[in-house]
Amino acid sequence: MLITLTTDFGLKDPFVGIMKGVIAHIDPRATVVDLTHGIPPQDVFGAAMILRHAVGYFPRGTIHVAVVDPGVGSARRPLLIEGHEAYFIGPDNGIFSLLWEERQPKRIISLSNATYYRNPISATFHGRDIFAPIAAYLSLGVGPDAFGESVNDFVQIEWPKVVRSGRSVTGEVVYIDGFGNLFSNIRERDLPGVDREEIATVIGGVMIHGLAPNYAAAEMGQPVAVINSWGLLEVAANKESAARLFHVGIGEKVYISVT
Repeated sequence: MLITLTTDFGLKDPFVGIMKGVIAHIDPRATVVDLTHGIPPQDVFGAAMILRHAVGYFPRGTIHVAVVDPGVGSARRPLLIEGHEAYFIGPDNGIFSLLWEERQPKRIISLSNATYYRNPISATFHGRDIFAPIAAYLSLGVGPDAFGESVNDFVQIEWPKVVRSGRSVTGEVVYIDGFGNLFSNIRERDLPGVDREEIATVIGGVMIHGLAPNYAAAEMGQPVAVINSWGLLEVAANKESAARLFHVGIGEKVYISVT
C-alpha cells in the first residue's frame, strides 16, 4: 500500500522520520512517499492547494496523510476522509477542502477510537500519535469504520474569489513556490476567449504584456506571465525569484486587463 506524507515540518527536525518509523513499525511493507515537507509553517491553504493539484497523480487506493496543524491539541477533530479513489487523513482544519469542489467524498470518519492511537498521546504531535498509526492500520486492511464514527461535515476553505469588471480581472497571489514564482487564484477558465497577446498583467506596480508559452520567453531576470501546470495564472522571472524581484507575498493583488 502507498502512503504519502505532506507536512510543514521541514527536514531539519526528526518529525518526518519519526512518522515514517511509526508507519514502518505497524506495516513494514507500506511504501511511503514524501509529497512535500516544505509547506510554509501553518499554511493550511497552501497545503490544500498542493493536495488538490498533486493527489490525482497517485494510484487508486493511495492513503494521503497531511499534517499542517496549527490547532494541534485543541478541539479540532482528526479525520479520515474516504474519497472515490483515495483516502485522506489529517486535521479537520480545511486542509482537504479544495479536493471536493466538484463532488463530495464517500465517507467522513472522526478518528475517535483511541485503540489505534499510539499511547501516550502527545498534545503537540498528532502526526506521530494519531495520523501515522491510523494510516498504517488502514494500509493493513483495517476498515475505515473501525477508527471512529461517521460525521457529515468538515471544515471548508473557499477558493478566493476573482473579481471581474468589464474587461478586467482582479485576483491575488495564493502560493509562492520554491523558485519564488507567484501563483495567483486566477484560473485559465477565468480568461475565456481572450487572445494571449491582448492580456496585460500588473503586480507590484509592474506591467507584463501578454501571456508567454514558457519561462524562457523572457530575457534573463525579466518578468513573465504564464498559465502554469496547475492551470493558474503565474508571474515568474526568468532564472530569478519573482517574489524577491517584486517584493510581494501572499495576498498581493494581481490585476489583469485586456488591451
